[in-house]
Amino acid sequence: MNALVHHEVRGGIATLTLDSPGNRNALSVRLLGDLERALDHAIGREDVRVIVLTGAGPVFCSGADLKEQAPGQKDRPHDAPVTASFPEIMSLIWESPKPVICRLNGTARAGGLGLVAACDFAIAPDSATFAFSEVRLGVVPAMISVTVLRRLDPRAAAEYFLTGEVFGAARAAEIGLLTRAVPAEELDATVAHYADMLLRGGPEALAITKQLVRTVPGLSVDDGMRQMAELSAQRFTSPEGQEGIRAFMEKRPASWIPKADPEGDQVS
Repeated sequence: MNALVHHEVRGGIATLTLDSPGNRNALSVRLLGDLERALDHAIGREDVRVIVLTGAGPVFCSGADLKEQAPGQKDRPHDAPVTASFPEIMSLIWESPKPVICRLNGTARAGGLGLVAACDFAIAPDSATFAFSEVRLGVVPAMISVTVLRRLDPRAAAEYFLTGEVFGAARAAEIGLLTRAVPAEELDATVAHYADMLLRGGPEALAITKQLVRTVPGLSVDDGMRQMAELSAQRFTSPEGQEGIRAFMEKRPASWIPKADPEGDQVS
């Protein structure tokens, strides 16, 4: 049976591709299982520094595979297979110590937007469209709200969650769902630009900074100053910090920057 997620590693970048274009990369139990394994593999590899999540075909992800979202057993009538599998995937992306870039190859809907919001960066062609279509099916954007509501402007979240209205990539960037919306011909170059910048950061520093963005706003000013002063001193005196400073002074690449790897490897 062919894998529904393909995994390629090249130059420190793991590219994970949703490959079920026949149903618009819908989130089936099988696809989610393949995606979980691919994420675990990429996160666990020391030579992988950045993860890129993308899709095959004209649609990035159409949301849950509705054919699989049927009631469970009689004693568990509210179980739905995709619902049971999806939270772990979003948590893996959200908590990944390695930055994750979502390269949207096209449109995304509903649950697909949970993946987009879980990623640290999201780059889409300016022709892509988006919608939180759940309410129009009589369901709610429950699971994906955990990641999406941490990205979106509150007024915009209420507008699009409640109406299910389709909106474009420029609007998606304006309200915080996307990092950038670019012409389709610039998509790969823009993703490569972000990946290259991330490869220049220290692995430990990136993982810690990813957490800072989320946690520091919740601290009081006094607690924030105290905790961040301690962290700053730790990082300046850490082996990684000292290597970065030496590399800067000696005008050379830091030891963590991957060497050129034109061949790479492929895992399906």
